[in-house]
Amino acid sequence: MAQDQKRALLAVVLSGLILFGWQYFFAPPQTYDVKQTDSTINENKDSKNISSNVRNGSEEKVVKAVAVEEIILENELNSYVINSQLTVVSGVYKETGSKFDEIFTAKNNSVLFLLDSEYKSVDFRFTNVAKDRAEFTSGVGLSGIVFVNDKGFVEYSISSSKPFGYKFRFKESIDDDSTGSLMAMGGAVTKQFGYYSDEFNTLGLESDEKGEASLKYANVENDYHLFANVFKDKKLLVYKTNEAGSFVLRGPEKTLSLDYKQIFVRKEYDHLGALGHNLQQSIDFGIWAVIAVPILRGLQFFYSIFPNYGISIILLTIIIRMLTFPLQYKSFKSMKKMQEIQPDLTKLREKYKDNPQKMQQETMALFKRAGANPLGGCLPMLLQMPVFFAFYRVLYSSVELVDAPFYFWIYDLSEKDPYYVLPILMGLAMVLNQKLMPSTVSDPMQKKVMLFMPLIFAIFMKDFPAGLTLYIVVSTIMGMAQQLYVYKRA
Repeated sequence: MAQDQKRALLAVVLSGLILFGWQYFFAPPQTYDVKQTDSTINENKDSKNISSNVRNGSEEKVVKAVAVEEIILENELNSYVINSQLTVVSGVYKETGSKFDEIFTAKNNSVLFLLDSEYKSVDFRFTNVAKDRAEFTSGVGLSGIVFVNDKGFVEYSISSSKPFGYKFRFKESIDDDSTGSLMAMGGAVTKQFGYYSDEFNTLGLESDEKGEASLKYANVENDYHLFANVFKDKKLLVYKTNEAGSFVLRGPEKTLSLDYKQIFVRKEYDHLGALGHNLQQSIDFGIWAVIAVPILRGLQFFYSIFPNYGISIILLTIIIRMLTFPLQYKSFKSMKKMQEIQPDLTKLREKYKDNPQKMQQETMALFKRAGANPLGGCLPMLLQMPVFFAFYRVLYSSVELVDAPFYFWIYDLSEKDPYYVLPILMGLAMVLNQKLMPSTVSDPMQKKVMLFMPLIFAIFMKDFPAGLTLYIVVSTIMGMAQQLYVYKRA
């Protein structure tokens, strides 16, 4: 029996470790399903080559710089300021009033370089500027049009008289605040860069990675806003990040034409899906997406009936508990059996205390006759963990839940409970559950661990989103009611 107790304790400890290691599950997947290449993208090469050409007297080959020009293009959805490098300098997402330069670093976010054989950047001059479109040209045989379409994309179409190479650079400033977190301008957290190939992948702001992939889009990753370049068809691009917080893309071959789009928008799941190009993949639900998306849909459904996401969380939690009850029923019955055979287990330990092997054999025989499983009590916790993590991802990643109030002191379900009322209620619910349910644990060490579990979980959950803690409180109470029901019927 001692080994069985150790196994039970191990299961509890492992469950706790999984919970305390949540950050590893929520960390964006660092998957690079791409072909590695030796091609490098040197940010300084442009300026070095230009300077070298000037020093060598080849000034006639250097594109003459023009004064930086800025134009405003807008429609019903967006307003953009675009400069003569075809870079979005600032903008406004009109539906929410979100300002580009408050979310991402102004004038330094996504820059397009069109490069001739000597790696010189190109400036453009705008012509025929209208409200939502403009033409542009340059002195090296490049011309095109830029316009804002009815979905809010800025579309670029560039053609040239001779093949040109192209390069995009996303850049985010990295400022270290007092807490050591990475902050973008305006206080909005920019976490990493993202790109979509066959699946969505991310690269850290300070990472040093390179490779090549057939990309559909690339973007700067922000919690609740998206700024992305979307390419016409999938483009084979060489990519590289560096320690300065730059994400650089370059076409491996020169071309006579280039077509792409840019978008600045709030990361609302349904809206991104309506925009196409798999942009909803930019919402990081992590490895629990298969559960997180149905949870989000469930919350949206209940919200459409009861316009309060706190109520939606409660109702969805009850539904989830009811759906998983058949699986938990056997576990609860097993726990009941374990309680009933505790006196017999005590006798076996006394009888075979000098013969561990015989004790193990007789204990397993007793479990088999009684239909009990010493690890059965861990099953409900293990069943809840994927839902727990998926709930977290929904609350953390879904902009729909930002600033969503519940009642009284809960003004934002995506933020922690400011007065820690819900974590305390969760701890009390766990204590009550322990008092109401007779324990199957006889080992003193296990009893101590179980005694402190409510306190540990309450402390652990104090900084979690209030919506997640609300889910745990309701789930614990529902689990307690279900367990009492099973014990009365068993």
